Amino acid sequence: MERLRIGKIRGLQQIADSHGIFAMCAMDHRGSLQKMIAPRDPKSVGYEQMVERKRELCAALAPYSSAVLLDPDTGAAQTILSGDLPGHVGLLVSMEASGYGGGAEGRVTELLPGWNAAKVKRMGGSAGKLLLYFRPDLPELATRQLHVVETVAADCTAADLAFLVEPKTYAVGEEVGRPELLAKRLPELVIGTARQITALDVDVLKAEFPADMNYEKDKGRLMDLCRRLSEASRVPWVVLSAGVDYETFALQVEIACRAGASGFLGGRAIWQEAMSIGDRAERMHYLRTTVADRMKRLSEIAAMHGVPWYKKLGAPDGRMGDLPPKWYEGY
Repeated sequence: MERLRIGKIRGLQQIADSHGIFAMCAMDHRGSLQKMIAPRDPKSVGYEQMVERKRELCAALAPYSSAVLLDPDTGAAQTILSGDLPGHVGLLVSMEASGYGGGAEGRVTELLPGWNAAKVKRMGGSAGKLLLYFRPDLPELATRQLHVVETVAADCTAADLAFLVEPKTYAVGEEVGRPELLAKRLPELVIGTARQITALDVDVLKAEFPADMNYEKDKGRLMDLCRRLSEASRVPWVVLSAGVDYETFALQVEIACRAGASGFLGGRAIWQEAMSIGDRAERMHYLRTTVADRMKRLSEIAAMHGVPWYKKLGAPDGRMGDLPPKWYEGY
């Protein structure tokens, strides 16, 4: 709690609901969204179409979200100017470039050129988000990725901007093409990742669910793994959807929140089916009904079971401390 500054605290307040729970929708997809729209020819999906889809998602889902996550390329500023992002909804903005460098088994996160925390803050953003491919069992690569986190963390601290990190596990070696092997290792990888990432200057962990539910279905075991994840994380955490189906994600949100999570930040699990609907009127109807109802239900689950973010930081009533007179002189 001591290292949180006023701007960071305000940012966390803005991306949470009034009870300190994060009910956030991710819409910062770039290459993956192109593939959803045009699977046979993703590159045919240009700037205007990407902006249109981000506007549609924001218009349909932002009213039921405590915050939305958008990219600077085709969403963050565009939805502000179009009026599709309501002023009372928090805005997280991605910091990384789409894709990764270093090859499929040595993935290194690359930052978006010309973009930084000061610009996120200047445009009215509440927080910055960094996607990070991470394997704690590959020490040399992990060290490089941790350095990326430290770089962005310092940038966010200088701008007094809240900072979320989204580490993602991926298959290497014998795991490639054998998902059962990665599933067996996934719990320790996710929990070990949380331990390393949250030792750095980050404010919220956007964590993978610590089990592959195609292979592990025992709710007691899943609850235990999420409790271990909660213990490993030094900061508030939310569960990400990782493209699972909606019903699976709803169950994951409930289990994670019961075990200590402060909510969720979900994307494809909530809205992915809508992107393949070619007719705009039909697509918008689906977004405003089926998809909006999903977001409402997830928010209700998180509100019922989640732990307010400030409790994780030792402030049970949300009071983050007192200030001396003329605090602003040294701010």
